[in-house]
Amino acid sequence: MLNLGLDILGLARFQFGMTTVFHFFFVPFSIGLAFVVAVMETMYAIKGDEDYKKMAQFWGKMFLYSFAVGVVTGIIQEFQFGMNWSEYSRFMGDIFGAPLAIEALAAFFMESTFIGMWMFTWGRFNKWVHTLFIWLVMFGSSLSALWILAANSFMQNPLGYIINQQTGHVQMVSFGAVLGNPQLWSEFPHVIFGAFVTASFVIAGCAAWRLLKKDHVTFYRKSLNVALVIGLIFSLGSIASGDIQSRYLINNQPMKFAAMEGLYKDSTNKGEWAAIAGFDNKQHKTTWSVDVPYVLNLLSYHKTTGTIKGMNTINKELHAKYDKKYGNDINYYVPTKTLFWSFRIMSGAGALFALLAIVGLFFNRKKSQLIMSQRWFLYIMGLCLWLPFIVNTAGWFITEFGRYPWVVYGLLTIADAVSPNVSVASLLTSNIIYFLMFAGMGVVMIVLCHRTLKAGPDIENTDGYAAGDTDLDPYSKGAFNHD
Repeated sequence: MLNLGLDILGLARFQFGMTTVFHFFFVPFSIGLAFVVAVMETMYAIKGDEDYKKMAQFWGKMFLYSFAVGVVTGIIQEFQFGMNWSEYSRFMGDIFGAPLAIEALAAFFMESTFIGMWMFTWGRFNKWVHTLFIWLVMFGSSLSALWILAANSFMQNPLGYIINQQTGHVQMVSFGAVLGNPQLWSEFPHVIFGAFVTASFVIAGCAAWRLLKKDHVTFYRKSLNVALVIGLIFSLGSIASGDIQSRYLINNQPMKFAAMEGLYKDSTNKGEWAAIAGFDNKQHKTTWSVDVPYVLNLLSYHKTTGTIKGMNTINKELHAKYDKKYGNDINYYVPTKTLFWSFRIMSGAGALFALLAIVGLFFNRKKSQLIMSQRWFLYIMGLCLWLPFIVNTAGWFITEFGRYPWVVYGLLTIADAVSPNVSVASLLTSNIIYFLMFAGMGVVMIVLCHRTLKAGPDIENTDGYAAGDTDLDPYSKGAFNHD
C-alpha cells in the first residue's frame, strides 16, 4: 500500500502493542491507588485524623479518573482481539473465556459496585464500614488482575489442556491446572507489587511538586510519607518477586532469559554478567560488553558456579523440537536489544525506587523541616512520577516480546493467530483512530489530575453532597425535586 512496506501481521502486532501498553498504563496505577487510598482511609479510621480522610478523598479522585480511562482502554483492547486476532480467539477461546468471564462477572462487578458505594457514602456509614468499601475495591481490582494473568500465563506456559482432534483448538481439561500454573504465581506477585510501587511514586511525585510551591505543606508531607513507606516496602517486594520470576524463566523460557542477559553464547562457569553491551542481531553475536564476573551466577542461581545456555544453543534446540511440525524457516530469536535494555531499566528502577524512598523518609522525618530545603530532591521525586509507567512498559515488553514467535508458547505462532479477513487499509485506519483516541484520553487524564492538584485538598463538597444535605435521604421523593 503506497509502497510503505506495511503488512497485515506487522500492523496487527503494532495495534496489539499500542492498545496493551496504553491500557497497562492505567491497570497497575488503578490497583495501586486503590491500595494506597485504602491505607490512608484505614489510618483515618484508626487515628481519627481528618488529614488522612482528606488524603483518601483527594487521591481517590485520581483513582477514579484512572479507573474510568482503564475501563475504556480495556474495552478497546478486547475489541481488537476479535477484529485482528480471530484465529487466536478461536484457538484459545475455551481457555481464555473462563478466566475472562469470571473476571467480568465476579471481580469487575465487585470492584464497580463498591467504587460507587465508596464514592457516594462519605458520612453515611460508620467510618470502618466505609473503609471496608475501598478495601473491597482493591481486592476486586487484584482479583481482576489474577484472572487476566491466569489467561496470559497459559499463553506463556500452557497447562491443563488437550488438543481437540476435530477442531485443532485447545480444550481445557483442568481448571485447577490453569489456575495453579507456576507462571501465574511467579508473575502475579510481581505485577501487584509493581502496581503498589507505581501509585506510591506517582503520589510522591505529585506531592513533591506541590511542596516545591509550599502548598498545603502538612497535607502533602503526610501524603509523601505514606507513599514512600509503601513505596519502600513494595520496591523491595518487587525486587524479590522479580528475582523469583526471572529464575523461573531459566528452565521454562530459556530464550527469553538468555536475551535478558544478552547471551548469544553459553556462559562459562565464571558467570560474567554484562552490565551494558552491544549486539549484532543479524549475526547473532555480542559485539562488545562491560562484564562483571560471577554476578550472572549469583543472580541466576544465588551461588558463584553454574552456566546458562546462550541463544544460539537454544535456537538449535527449538528447531530440533518444532521443525517437524512448523517447518525450519521459523526464527526463534527474540528481540535481544529490547529485552536486554528493558530488563536493565526495570531492575535499575527497582533499586532507584528503594533508594529514593529511604532518602525521602530521612528528609521527611516528623520533627524535621529538612525536606523543604532539599529542593533538588523534590525535583528528582517530581520527575520520577513518570518513571513507574516506563518501568511497567519495560516489564510488559519482556513478558510479551520474550514469547516470540509464539502467541501460545509451543502451540500457536503469531503469524497463524492473525485474522484472515483484515486488510492493510482497515488496520492502518484503526491504528490511526486508536492512537488519536488514546492520545486524547491521555491528555484528558493529565489535565484532570493537574486541575485536581492545583485545586488542592480543601475544595468543597468532597463527600459528593451539597452543603446542608447531609441528612437528606438520597432515595426520598425530595431528593429528586429540583424546583
